[in-house]
Amino acid sequence: MDQHKLYRTIKLLAEEKHRTEDQLLAHILENIIANEEIPIRGGRIWKLEPASLAYRLIHQAGDMEPIAKNFRIKISDYPAFKNLAKRGTIVDIETNKYLRQRGIKHYSATGFGEKVEADSTAFYQYLLAINADYLKHDMVYTLNILATALTSSLTSRRSAKKAKLLEADLDKAKAIQQSILPAHEFKFFQYDLYGVSVPERIVGGDFFDYLQAKDDKDRLGVAIGDAASKGLSAAAQALYVSGALRMGVEFQTKMSHLINRLNEMVNRTFTAEHFISMVYAELTNAESGLVSYVNAGHSNPILLHAATNEAERLRATGQIIGPFPHEKYRTEFAIMRPGDVLLLYTDGISEAANEKHELFGEHRLIHLLREHRKESPKELCYAILQEVQTHGSLEEYSDDKTLVVIRRSR
Repeated sequence: MDQHKLYRTIKLLAEEKHRTEDQLLAHILENIIANEEIPIRGGRIWKLEPASLAYRLIHQAGDMEPIAKNFRIKISDYPAFKNLAKRGTIVDIETNKYLRQRGIKHYSATGFGEKVEADSTAFYQYLLAINADYLKHDMVYTLNILATALTSSLTSRRSAKKAKLLEADLDKAKAIQQSILPAHEFKFFQYDLYGVSVPERIVGGDFFDYLQAKDDKDRLGVAIGDAASKGLSAAAQALYVSGALRMGVEFQTKMSHLINRLNEMVNRTFTAEHFISMVYAELTNAESGLVSYVNAGHSNPILLHAATNEAERLRATGQIIGPFPHEKYRTEFAIMRPGDVLLLYTDGISEAANEKHELFGEHRLIHLLREHRKESPKELCYAILQEVQTHGSLEEYSDDKTLVVIRRSR
């Protein structure tokens, strides 16, 4: 059997489902021995026990004198084993009295699986042994290919198992992250709101939230944030900040003081590169349409005034949250009149890039706001998302995408 064919045969056998690695290896050994094209008529598999510096017999099959189940050989009795990590296969004289009584005068040992550190030396996790008075080069090649295929199969099995566990963890993380996001649609007196968040990966660092204190239903906080990192790290930071905001709102803390305290907490909890940008805006039931906000280094929210069709940018009132523990955040104000639309968004919207590396940009957002200003916040949200997705074709520049549209209806 040629080497490629032998490799593929072992890999195919390894795809069959078995509960443990030992059971899988036993299955492969028996099939190797049964295969007429592979010149091996009997063999044993030994497993390393690092604590006792010994190899334990886990399976034997074929035309070989049986050995007691779980029989162990000490590494110290086999100095040649120290060469296995370099040579792959060794042949030597059998010195163990019990094994010699079983007719084993010479042995071959081929290492496979992970290399494990024991007694300051690297040893293979498993050995494949066959009895032989001598080995031809072709047989050594066969044994080494077998070892390579078995090692690859074990690595693939372990990777698949880890991937399955990671997938389960990611599913849990996604469920947790989804749980911190509010319902998309929200009605607050004369304001209609709609928000949506689309992570680049399974989980992301963007979030938005609608926040009300239990004892104050005349105020509504609207937050949108973007953690600088990616994936699980960013999701953990978003979860932390969102939870801190919810607690702060319950204490009815002044807006600037709330963001100052949040900044101090993030600085103590995360490293400087794990910063977050955020806008926190507050709506009330006042006829004036007063909107209070703090913009902590975030993309400028855009307020489109229905009467003039002019776009007002709500610029930063402080630096990003985290790296600067002594930063003091200012509260600024804007006025929303009937028909006005306020768009909060993360940079995954404005910085989506096309094949020419052109960013989507604020100007396109303003154009879409003007074009769809009379539509519902939900319709406006999805009109923007569709345009951004169409424009942003460069996957390497993709980012989480989150936006919240607030429209004053009367």
